[in-house]
Amino acid sequence: MKVKDTDLAFLLSSQVLDGHTSIEEILKWIDNRRNSTQVNIKLIKFSELKKWEFDKINSNLYHESKKFFSIEGLEVNTNWRKKETWTQPIINQPEIGFLGIITKKINGILHFLMQAKIEPGNINYVQISPTLQATKSNYSKVHKGKTPLYLEYFNGEKKVNILLDQLQSEQGARFLKKRNRNIIIEVYDDINVYDDFCWITLGQIKKLLKYDNLVNMDTRTVISGISFGTIDDTGIELINTFIYTNSKYNTDDYNINMLRSSLTEEHHSKSIEHIISWLTELKTKYELELGRIPLKDVKDWNITDNEIAHKDKKYFSVIAADISISNREVVNWSQPLIKSAQEGLIAFIVKKINGVYHILIQAKVEIGNFDIIELAPTVQCLTGNYRIGQNEYDVPFIEEVLNAKEENIIYKTYQSEEGGRFYREQNLNMIVEADDNFNECIPENYCWMTLNQLFTFIKFNNYLNIQARSLISAIRI
Repeated sequence: MKVKDTDLAFLLSSQVLDGHTSIEEILKWIDNRRNSTQVNIKLIKFSELKKWEFDKINSNLYHESKKFFSIEGLEVNTNWRKKETWTQPIINQPEIGFLGIITKKINGILHFLMQAKIEPGNINYVQISPTLQATKSNYSKVHKGKTPLYLEYFNGEKKVNILLDQLQSEQGARFLKKRNRNIIIEVYDDINVYDDFCWITLGQIKKLLKYDNLVNMDTRTVISGISFGTIDDTGIELINTFIYTNSKYNTDDYNINMLRSSLTEEHHSKSIEHIISWLTELKTKYELELGRIPLKDVKDWNITDNEIAHKDKKYFSVIAADISISNREVVNWSQPLIKSAQEGLIAFIVKKINGVYHILIQAKVEIGNFDIIELAPTVQCLTGNYRIGQNEYDVPFIEEVLNAKEENIIYKTYQSEEGGRFYREQNLNMIVEADDNFNECIPENYCWMTLNQLFTFIKFNNYLNIQARSLISAIRI
């Protein structure tokens, strides 16, 4: 067995649905924060942006401080898929921010200090966010506002126990090599809990992920990195008996199957060594050459008073917004936002192989990736171009997801993209169990992996993309 105290603490927390605060009380708290905070989001012309301007030479859109982020042009050359060369706008935000969660044991169960945070692009305005969610420009106070709450627990000022600390990528199709520090720490002393914060168990967070657009992307990426150790078959049976005979814990066959997939390093379809070799071969085969170009030289995109948009209104556009949120470090500002052309679809297909759930994972090239390829969901169509008559390329396994029988759909909700950069963008998140007659002949860039294997890769930088991590966060065990 390779189970640490931290693994067991996370595992127990993942099973508790009635913690220090009940689900009903959490939902009331969210409503209260939404109703008590004044929010006004107004779409404006680019000329009305405060402290933002288009560079006179290359038309790139910058903040006057040269911090936060910029909208620039990018030329792409790749031998991935059919279209080998194109240009597009891209978000350039090279700084690394904090996505941090404070945890504390309450009545012996690990609870997570979560924030009811309003971002300008959020659907429903308030979403459940990490304790600390701040870019370097934010916490270094480039905006001349207040210091983010609880920063001292993550910047080394306070002594804490670090439970998880990872650099993880952001949306590879929109950001140029963007990463955040995903960190979970544990405290032992009492701390002040402000009105916008609440103690919630890991099981409750996963339960709330069944609601549309309630748990934000930043929370999802942080908790996706939580693993529960590796245990042999005998140990798994003991844990099954211990957890699932206790009535206060969450139980069904799907949970037990996912528990086994997350804990076992046996019964896998392919070894870790095989998967690394498979990825290495693909990274050698596929090329990705990027060149930063002036925004004004991006082909097929038009810059107007109100937006930067593709001539066919596809993919996404860049818009501008004036924002007032009464409980933020700065209560009024303006900024560019990315607006998707329509919602997208991300999905895992799962199947029992050797008696253990495996997830069909795609090795996907995205222009913002640090190392050409990251592991992605079975299906990932972020711009909605999978629709008949609109698809630009064939999407493997799309029909198996869209036409799945109701009894095979394990999980299905709409989840938002990060509201600090994306304007009311949501994607349909699905986990679908394959039929017995599912075609096991898969393309070269696909591989069956157990949840335990995915947890192994997620510990290291730039292996799993943010869409895969979003789906992993929703898996209940």
